[in-house]
Amino acid sequence: MPLLKVDNISAGYGGETVIDALSFHVNRGEIVSLLGPSGCGKTTALRAVAGFEPVSDGQIFIDQKLASAPGMTVPPEKRSIGMVFQDYALFPHLTIADNIGFGLRGKPDVDRKVQVDHLLDATGLGGMGGRYPHELSGGQQQRVALARALAPRPTLLLMDEPFSNLDVELRERLSVEVRDLLKSEGISGILVTHDQHEAFAVSDKVGVMRDGRILQWDTPYNLYHEPGHRFVADFIGQGRFIPGVVSSGDAYETELGLLRGKRTCTQPTGTRVEILIRPDDIVPDDNGDIEATIKDKAFKGAEILYLLELATGTRLLSLFPSHHDHHLGDAVRVRMDAEHLICFPAAAEPNNSSTESIQ
Repeated sequence: MPLLKVDNISAGYGGETVIDALSFHVNRGEIVSLLGPSGCGKTTALRAVAGFEPVSDGQIFIDQKLASAPGMTVPPEKRSIGMVFQDYALFPHLTIADNIGFGLRGKPDVDRKVQVDHLLDATGLGGMGGRYPHELSGGQQQRVALARALAPRPTLLLMDEPFSNLDVELRERLSVEVRDLLKSEGISGILVTHDQHEAFAVSDKVGVMRDGRILQWDTPYNLYHEPGHRFVADFIGQGRFIPGVVSSGDAYETELGLLRGKRTCTQPTGTRVEILIRPDDIVPDDNGDIEATIKDKAFKGAEILYLLELATGTRLLSLFPSHHDHHLGDAVRVRMDAEHLICFPAAAEPNNSSTESIQ
């Protein structure tokens, strides 16, 4: 049985439905993310799981016990959950040790100290228990907030955009540290975020949300390589859609020639489709059969992301090793090397909004 079961819930504010018929589950020891753009309902879903928002339909079960149903909500403090927020919400007048141990009041002093010391060490804050929040960096403060949430040993940890106030490098490092810590402590978690890199770094499963619903619940790998919805394909990663016509179950006629992939297309032969081309599908090759002009570039360290324009005007993204340092306007040759070709029925109007920026 799953630790958390969210079964067909709906919730909202002021008569407006924010999440509708939402379902997902979290197994013991599993970390999942609700990922999507602002306003998609992911925070409302998290608040419903926490018990801060009632549900107007459906049910929520925590450890096989009913926690929410229409007209019935178990209070947050009785759900055996911890929460980490975006703004840390530390007590400025308490030391770091006292902040962490705040939820352990009533426990014997010895037990309280053992747990606080353990979490100080586990979060890389050993020796800082006597300091105050204003004496710590943003990353250290977020570690304190995490340790405080973990101190009562919750069954489930809920995290609402916990790293959004941190710089990119620290956010990436801390997200991995949080995953490792939760796994070592045996605590399940739900992360709410709009940042796919953060979700992928932390999660075993990710639910991509739009308009109050989960469009796809899957592993990070499958969301990237096997998106089941046009929005998911557009939202996850970077890429371009090119027009094509289904030639057979695994082949498409396109301006790049006949493309084949390992994934069978469900559209009938002759159907006009749009095919997702990721940057890693376009490989630099001096003998490649595709010629393109470099229109933009972004240095990524070990790689350079190029925006390439074909003679037809179609634009594609491609990752080159960083020593392939070309200039804008240069002509380069590339080839297709794609195994996971994904197609969707042709849209009435082409939409590459997620890839207008190369960054």
